[in-house]
Amino acid sequence: MMRARLQHFLQTKSWERFIVSLIAINAVILGLETDSRLMSEIGPVLIALDTAILGVFVVEIAARLFAFGTRFFRDPWSLFDFFVVGVALLPATGPLTVLRALRILRVLRLISVVPSLRRVVGGLISALPGMGSIVALLALTFYVFAVMATKLYGATFPEWFGSLGASVYTLFQVMTLESWSMGIVRPVMEVHPMAWLFFVPFILSTTYAVLNLFVGVIVSAMQGEHQAEIDAEHEKRHDENTEILAEVRALKSEIAAIRTTLEAK
Repeated sequence: MMRARLQHFLQTKSWERFIVSLIAINAVILGLETDSRLMSEIGPVLIALDTAILGVFVVEIAARLFAFGTRFFRDPWSLFDFFVVGVALLPATGPLTVLRALRILRVLRLISVVPSLRRVVGGLISALPGMGSIVALLALTFYVFAVMATKLYGATFPEWFGSLGASVYTLFQVMTLESWSMGIVRPVMEVHPMAWLFFVPFILSTTYAVLNLFVGVIVSAMQGEHQAEIDAEHEKRHDENTEILAEVRALKSEIAAIRTTLEAK
């Protein structure tokens, strides 16, 4: 009985809003701790607040472990919360001082608490299998164009295309459209006027084709995730309605039986 009440309490909107508020406050505190001037003035206060909020997170994780038992470890989001809070509890002194930077991971708990963020991350995760083939296609495209660029422009522009690795990095910059025209392509075209015949197809096949496939796969996966959630909600409501109808029928049968008994008397 106590576990059931605790489960209900931990799943209420008020408790969810409280945890979200604490995560937001903790994020602000961790940001303020990066300011040396503020730390010299109110450092002890910020550290005390940070420790108190971490204590609340630990108590919450312990309460969820008690309330849900083994179900806690079957929920990926619960395991994510457990990992994030656990990292914050690791000692951050001596050789482990670098772990202090990982305290900001607590802010990522917003993902597990806010349903809309969970849907977005769920969509991204479900899109990973479909993105594998796109990554392979992009890698193949990069390899082909990098080999061509190294052979065509490596002698005249060794800094950008002198090796296969340098060509891949330069082409990656071109794909992102960061200073690609004035910084790379136009200087190359001053020596090789027909270089646009190489770079324009590369940009069209990567920036405007392959990369948009990533967007399409992610959008499709997120739509599927949203539809699956809607279907699960409809199924849940259908089961609840079926259960209610069964109870109503049973109640009608009992009333009919009582009426028959009274009429017989």
